[in-house]
Amino acid sequence: MPNKTSNEKLYQVALTLLPNVGSVLAKNLVAYCGSPEAVFKTSKGKLEKIPGIGKERAEDISSADVLKEAEEELKFAEKYNITPLFFTDENYPQRLKACADSPVLLYYKGNADLNAEKIVGIVGTRRASEYGKEVTKKLVADLAAQNVLVVSGLAYGIDVAAHNASLENNLKTVGVLAHGLNTIYPQQHKSVAKKMVEQGGLLTEYISTNEMHPSNFPSRNRIVAGMCDAIVVIESAIEGGAVITANIANSYNRDVFAFPGKSTDKFSAGCNFLIKTFKAKMIEGADDLLLEMNWKATASEQKSKKQQRQLVLILSDEEQKIYNLLNEKTELAIDSLVDETQMNSSVLAATLLEMEMNSIIVSLPGKRYKLI
Repeated sequence: MPNKTSNEKLYQVALTLLPNVGSVLAKNLVAYCGSPEAVFKTSKGKLEKIPGIGKERAEDISSADVLKEAEEELKFAEKYNITPLFFTDENYPQRLKACADSPVLLYYKGNADLNAEKIVGIVGTRRASEYGKEVTKKLVADLAAQNVLVVSGLAYGIDVAAHNASLENNLKTVGVLAHGLNTIYPQQHKSVAKKMVEQGGLLTEYISTNEMHPSNFPSRNRIVAGMCDAIVVIESAIEGGAVITANIANSYNRDVFAFPGKSTDKFSAGCNFLIKTFKAKMIEGADDLLLEMNWKATASEQKSKKQQRQLVLILSDEEQKIYNLLNEKTELAIDSLVDETQMNSSVLAATLLEMEMNSIIVSLPGKRYKLI
């Protein structure tokens, strides 16, 4: 007899296996039905009335036989110490959760905090030059003191250079894959991936039987873009996947940075284009990134600022509750603030706006907030 938790996970996985139901519709189904399990126990007639479902999808959902496949996937996950993360789970990447098209379920193997205080995605061409690799290595080394989590796609070139540099500098690093966790692509990166599991992790939205396919890369890129505070592009052709990631990051209101290159260099054309069209800020090193992200203040400076704010602020009860939470946890997503404060969402939104107008807090990409 499966326990409540395993039964819940079974239906969470099964939800992702439904035909013609993507992440957005899956979340909609959960919102209307109340839980993944309830989706499977709701009548076809009621499913038809849910926005975006209709008769054809309702029929597909009602007749879908996916529980057995979901059970096999959970067995695989348990055998290989893989954690399924549903979008309502606390450990699900909260920055990513704020994106409308975020995956309803992720599979994670590793030990990094996917909600670390500072997360940077580093992306670029698979055909990285020695210059590109050196820039990547130096950038990561110079970020080491900030204890950032480095995210990339474990591909050839800039991606694997970022992962290797992170491992060398004792930074945790997460690789987002375009296939299931039953394999590693490319195979040449298996040894790097093994180290990453011990010092970071591997993350994917694909079940173990999903093989790598080029069409999966844009979906993979949205995860990289969504779970980070900032994306850095180091060498990319205009049509490269790194530019796609940068464009997705812009649509998520993430900070995007790019290293400039020679005007005649094909694999600098993407970076130069992003800078020229104001889709990325030009940087020449970690100092520029840290300055733009306001990450240069030392711990003692930050503590002093908090103490100074506490002395002069006169806050309402609602504002004080929000202030105390942000003072303790540095920054929080709006969903977390709703849970922590137990405030009505409209009241919370109005209070946050008032605090922002009074220069008490600042809004960050992904509907996250922190004290100024």
